[in-house]
Amino acid sequence: MKLRLKLVFAAMPLALALAVLGSVSSATVDALGTVSGRILHDNYRSVIAAQRMKESIDRLDEAALLALVDRDDTLVHHATALRQGFADELARQQENITEPGEDELTAELAAAWHDYAVQFDAFARAPSKAMYFEQLQPRFAAVESTADRILTLNQDAMVRRSDHARSTAERAELVVTWSSVAALSLGLLASLWIASRVLRPLDNLGLVARRLGSGDLSVRASVLGDDELAAVAREFNDMAARLERFRKSSLGELLQAQLASQAAIDSIPDPVLVFGVDGNVLSANRSAEDELELALGDAADRDVLARVAAPLRGALQLARDHVLAGKGPHTPRGFDEAVAVRRADRERWYLPRASPVYDEHGAIMGVTVIAQDVTRLRRFDELRNDMIATVAHEFRTPLTSLRMAIHLCVEGAAGELGDKQADLLGAAREDCERLQAIVDDLLDLARLQSDALELARVATPVETLVDAAVEAHREDAARANLQLRVRVTPSLPAVDVDRSRIALVFDNLLANAIRHSPGGGTITVLAEPGDDGVRIEVADHGAGIEPEHVPRVFDRFFRAPGQPPGGAGLGLSIAREVVEAHGGRIGVVSEPGHGARFWFTLPRAGAGP
Repeated sequence: MKLRLKLVFAAMPLALALAVLGSVSSATVDALGTVSGRILHDNYRSVIAAQRMKESIDRLDEAALLALVDRDDTLVHHATALRQGFADELARQQENITEPGEDELTAELAAAWHDYAVQFDAFARAPSKAMYFEQLQPRFAAVESTADRILTLNQDAMVRRSDHARSTAERAELVVTWSSVAALSLGLLASLWIASRVLRPLDNLGLVARRLGSGDLSVRASVLGDDELAAVAREFNDMAARLERFRKSSLGELLQAQLASQAAIDSIPDPVLVFGVDGNVLSANRSAEDELELALGDAADRDVLARVAAPLRGALQLARDHVLAGKGPHTPRGFDEAVAVRRADRERWYLPRASPVYDEHGAIMGVTVIAQDVTRLRRFDELRNDMIATVAHEFRTPLTSLRMAIHLCVEGAAGELGDKQADLLGAAREDCERLQAIVDDLLDLARLQSDALELARVATPVETLVDAAVEAHREDAARANLQLRVRVTPSLPAVDVDRSRIALVFDNLLANAIRHSPGGGTITVLAEPGDDGVRIEVADHGAGIEPEHVPRVFDRFFRAPGQPPGGAGLGLSIAREVVEAHGGRIGVVSEPGHGARFWFTLPRAGAGP
């Protein structure tokens, strides 16, 4: 027997139970409908007829009273329609006698109405009070009383039948409820029993599949019969045999190596993505699927990065495109490039880095991107910056007092000094000035990091910025026997800058150029059009920067070996913070022995950051 027929037989008890339940429910509804129909057919029409007859007789009595008061014969003649209406309703009542005693009451009502009609005609010919109160009024009361009795009789019958219908409905509800429980229970039990026998071979297949998945390729399924499950079991056994042979082949070894590689990637706690040369995601570890909510299992989803948060998605694509463009590995410069992924219960910061995957010919065949979780490291960096800012702020007051005291001593305010004492205090004053510069740099960096977005931008000519910066350092250059040369391209567009912030950039770049240039040299400040605004360059002819140190010159606290004393390695870091806050870029070009050219760009006025 085919599996389809077995499943049909398994569902038949439940179908039979539903059929029985439907039959019982239909019979119950029919019974309730019969009771309701009898109420409408037997009593409702009599109630309506009695009410209309009472209304007609009441209006006839009103017409009689008006005729008696106004002596208007036309009012009585207008009662013809009312009398015809009463006669019609009486005829309907005579045709709808359904209750015991209703026949006698109807005959009594017909006689009373006939008597009233005869007397009403006599009254209409000669209206008088004596005739109305002695002849017409008693007959009116007899007609209305009889109609009330017919109305009450039918209303009581409706109440009785309504109570009967309610009790019938309650009994029907019990019958339907218990029939439903019994039918569904029996049908469900029978269906489950049959289905368990039909699907028992599936349990065997499931057990074999679990053992096969755990690596036991020698297991085989044992299912008897000629149905579809038996055919599946035979195909399953053939597949297990082929897998067993495949494991023993070289392809199996390659698959084991791939599984081992995937296991190694899965063991990395940070999200790891592997891109192909077309930019699509080839594979990812479990952390990427869980943390970034990737949908690698959906073959119809072409863009598996669509569910990744927009900032992180952009950073991942930027790192991927950097490598695919042939620019080598993508290495972030610091925590500033970390992007946040916010969820309802937590916030994570990721720092993407990418490396190319080469084939045997050295061509790029893919990109591996690791989204390093730097949440704790970033927090530590913030705590470090806060601590540095706090320490620098606390140093400022005692350092100012110390400078003032040394200055007063050097100036002789505390008495005459000997030559050795003057030399020592002079050296102490120079060290205090150097320490003051370091504290100022620390405070400037902390201030930039705390309110980097609060820039008071003003459209400013480039010539004004360059001239102000050069004039501020002209005396320092003269003391160092250096010349400052300015070359500004005419008709440069104005730039949107915070002048006080940009002044920090010029101060750091010019101070570095003066510090590292030999006496008799020249420092050139160049301003010219750039691709994204205005490019400004400060060039010197000093010793230059070693190639291995160039990528780190803008890092905080970095000082290249062999530099003269002074500073804490924060000036260039501050410059980078300010330029990037304005939406520009900063960099350096240097060769050992040929000086250094520090450059930065600023957006033109109206272009935005």
